[in-house]
Amino acid sequence: QLLGKRYADKLDDDAREFINFATDGAKRMQIMINDLLEYSRITTRGDEFSEVSLLEILGIVHSNLNIKINENNALITNHNLPVVKADQSQMIRLFQNMIENALKYRSEKQPLISFTGIEKDDHWIIRVSDNGIGIKPEYFDRIFEIFERLHSKSEFSGTGIGLAVCKRIVERHGGNIWVESVPGKGSDFYFTLPK
Repeated sequence: QLLGKRYADKLDDDAREFINFATDGAKRMQIMINDLLEYSRITTRGDEFSEVSLLEILGIVHSNLNIKINENNALITNHNLPVVKADQSQMIRLFQNMIENALKYRSEKQPLISFTGIEKDDHWIIRVSDNGIGIKPEYFDRIFEIFERLHSKSEFSGTGIGLAVCKRIVERHGGNIWVESVPGKGSDFYFTLPK
């Protein structure tokens, strides 16, 4: 950046382009480092588990993402969200990543995102449904891997860590996460949380 500022009038177009490549690469690397730190801190810097209302978590996340939700004219609904023993800040991150993901990969239709709690004997299944672009079955496992991207940076921004963070949070809570989807018709993400 200093070279670009100090010598801009002395550099040709090729040199300026090379400087732009270098600074863009450095910015992307910084974002990836920050994402890696966030990913690693899920297990090393998590808070104690306490009674957490997932309905309240959804309310906090809705408030956090209010501008983005309104810009996309998204409708977010919920049904039967339970109280669970969890790390509140990580539940906020999990729900926030789910909504951001649904908004990023939306279709042309109004985004509809629903959170539903399904009670089982010793655990809850939380289903997060959207009506976005969907995912091909061959990518179901890959999307939860760190820095895995299914689209180019020009199509969708980001480093490809959001769902990997979700998986790590769910696993820290003793659960599993998976997806069912039909391309062009939306996706259903599921994760389990112990009672």
